Amino acid sequence: MAAGAISVGDLVAFVMFLFFLVLPLGQAVHAYTQLQTGLGALQRIEEMLTVPVEGADDRSGTRVVNGPVPADGPGTPASIQFDRVGFGYPGGPPVLHEVSFTVPAGSRTALVGPSGAGKSTLLALVERFYEVSGGALRLDGVDVRDLPRDALRARLGYVEQEAPVLAGTLRENLLITAPSATDGQLLAVLDEVNLGHLATRAAAGLGVQVGEGGVLLSGGERQRRGHRPGAAGRAPVLLLDEPTSNLDARNEAALRRAIDAVAVRRTLLIARTASPPSWTPTRSWCSTGAGWSRWAPTTS
Repeated sequence: MAAGAISVGDLVAFVMFLFFLVLPLGQAVHAYTQLQTGLGALQRIEEMLTVPVEGADDRSGTRVVNGPVPADGPGTPASIQFDRVGFGYPGGPPVLHEVSFTVPAGSRTALVGPSGAGKSTLLALVERFYEVSGGALRLDGVDVRDLPRDALRARLGYVEQEAPVLAGTLRENLLITAPSATDGQLLAVLDEVNLGHLATRAAAGLGVQVGEGGVLLSGGERQRRGHRPGAAGRAPVLLLDEPTSNLDARNEAALRRAIDAVAVRRTLLIARTASPPSWTPTRSWCSTGAGWSRWAPTTS
């Protein structure tokens, strides 16, 4: 040993001890990583549990509605009025400053502007996902803050930009918003948005797995799965947030036909990053960064 030599037996013993040590060290590192992941998830769960529950009859306004309540049901399109609306996300600067325009009942109106212009925010304010911080937003002349949320949203059909897809089957995802729908009705909805092949390309049919976050679907399929114009079309007002951002020309045309079929005598408000000539809006509002202004109106 003093000469720097080591016997073969000592070398073998050292290597064996090293191997015995590596495994528990790896397990300890893995356990620590899992612990940190679990603590992060627990913190997120605690944050979600502290979020106030949204009430169906939650009216944030203090005024009493003396006028008529907006009409409900097919065949009674509603108007939307933005009257000097201001808004800012909690803890952030204002993102909307005195926005004023009107969406006439039965019209097709496009909100055109770059990403970050506030198009999705405007639609979220109509749905009362957030409350306006200034001005007023009215549905048929009634401030939306004076309407119960369930009554308001019963009059609104909303197609999100990125509808969530949960792990499970195609049938389970579709039944989330229509628990009593039959398989025939679900297949009809899929055909509306050109997704009928999802139920026929596998023996499981509507029981085919879509994966966590819809990983087993393409980007366009995930977006179209969230489009349910037939169901949304029962509402007097249809809100469409970038409905064709991930669609090719063929599927965009199929979605347009489906929406055209249900948009008769209803108010359509669509948010797009570019002018949507194929949708033939009756009027367009364009964001230039300094505000929203009437732009390139056409008559359908």
